[in-house]
Amino acid sequence: MTITEKILAAHADLAEVRPGQIISAKVDMIMANDMAGVIAIDEFHKIKGAKIFDPQKVVIVLDHCTPGRNIADEAFAKKVREFAIEHHTLFYEAGRGGIEHVLLPEQGLARPGQLVIGADSHTCTYGALGLFATGVGSTDTAVAWALGTVWLKVPPTMRIILNGKKRPWVSGKDIILYLLGHLGVDGARYRALEFYGETMNELSVAERLTMANMVIEAGAKNGIFAVDSQTEEYVKATSDQPYMIYRSDPDAEYVQTLEFDLEDIEPQVAFPHLPSNTKPISQVGQIVVDQVVIGSCTNGRIEDLRIAANLLKGKKIYPRVRCIVIPGSQKVYYEALKEGLIDIFIEAECVVSTPMCGPCGGGDMGTLCEGERCLSTTNRNFVGRMGHAKSEVYLASPAVAAATALCGYIAGPDQI
Repeated sequence: MTITEKILAAHADLAEVRPGQIISAKVDMIMANDMAGVIAIDEFHKIKGAKIFDPQKVVIVLDHCTPGRNIADEAFAKKVREFAIEHHTLFYEAGRGGIEHVLLPEQGLARPGQLVIGADSHTCTYGALGLFATGVGSTDTAVAWALGTVWLKVPPTMRIILNGKKRPWVSGKDIILYLLGHLGVDGARYRALEFYGETMNELSVAERLTMANMVIEAGAKNGIFAVDSQTEEYVKATSDQPYMIYRSDPDAEYVQTLEFDLEDIEPQVAFPHLPSNTKPISQVGQIVVDQVVIGSCTNGRIEDLRIAANLLKGKKIYPRVRCIVIPGSQKVYYEALKEGLIDIFIEAECVVSTPMCGPCGGGDMGTLCEGERCLSTTNRNFVGRMGHAKSEVYLASPAVAAATALCGYIAGPDQI
C-alpha cells in the first residue's frame, strides 16, 4: 500500500484498503473557520441531540473575515466564537492565532500519521508533514463533529519524483506552479500526490507546506510527503504528542509516476485565470501591476517573509504600487518583529497587516477595482477572486513578489 492507503486503512480499522473503496474513518482533528464554519454550525444543529464527540479534536480559527470589516463579517465571527466557547473546542481568536493552514502545523495540531479534515479546500496543506489531510464540505464537517468519523473514497496515488538541484531563486512555490502547469487544473483529479526524489533534502518544511497547499489546484484529494529528519525535527519542535510514521511498500501500486528535473525549472508566474496557466519568468515580459500581496496560507511563513525582506531591504517599492505584507500567524508576526523584518517592510513603504486571509478571496481588504492587476503569493487567481471580475491576479513566489513590488512590473529577483 501507499502512505495514503496505509493511513486510511489504520483509521478505518482495516488491514488494507484499495483505490475506489468507500470507508468510514476516524478523524484526529477537524478544522473549521469563520466562513464555512458558519454553515457547519447550522448543519450540526439539525442533528438531534448532537454533541461534539471530542472538543480537543475540533479546532476553530477566525481568519477569513476577522477582524471584521463590517457587521456581516462580525456576525460570522460571533456565531463561530460562541459555538466554540459553548462546546469547549480548541479556539483561536483574532490576535491569538492566524491563518488556519499556517497555524495548525506550528501549534503541533497536525502530526505524521494523522487523519485531518477541514472545512476548507486547502486543508491538504498538512500532508507536507506525512499525514492524510483533505478539505470537506460543511455538512461532512458537522457530522464529523458529532460522530468523530468521516466517509471517504480511497484515492489512487500518483507518484511525483523530483530530482536535481534547484536553480537560484527557485522555491517550493515555483516547483508546484511548474507541476500545475504540467498537470493542468484536473490532471490529478481525486488522486493522492506522493512526493519523492533526491530533491527532498533541498526542500524545507515551509516549502513542502507551500507545495502541499496547492495540490488541490490540480484537483488532487491530498498531497503527502514521506517523513524524514526535517519533518521530525519540525514536529518535535511544535508538539510533545506522539505520532506515527508510515512508508509506502516497495510493491505499492501507483496509477501514474511522473519525474521532473529541478534544473529545468526557473521562477514561475501563473497568469489569469488559473493557477495552472504558468510561464517561466523569462517569458513573462514587463507586465505592469497595481498591487503586490506577500503572505497567505501558501506563503505567509517566516521563511517567506525573510526572502521578501532580504530583497526589499534598503529600498522603496515602486511609487504607484501598493504592497501588502501579511504574516501568516501571530507567531510569525512576532518573529518578524524580533528579526527586524517588519522594520524593513515599513521602511520600504509596504502595508503590514494583522494575520488574516485578507485579499486572497477578495475579502476584508486589498480588493481590486476594474482593470487593476495584482501579483500575489496566494494560491488562486480565478475570475473575480480578488475583487472585480475584470481585474487580474498573477501568482508567484515571495522572491518574485518582492522584485515586482520594487520594479512596478512582474520581475524576477535577478532584475533588481
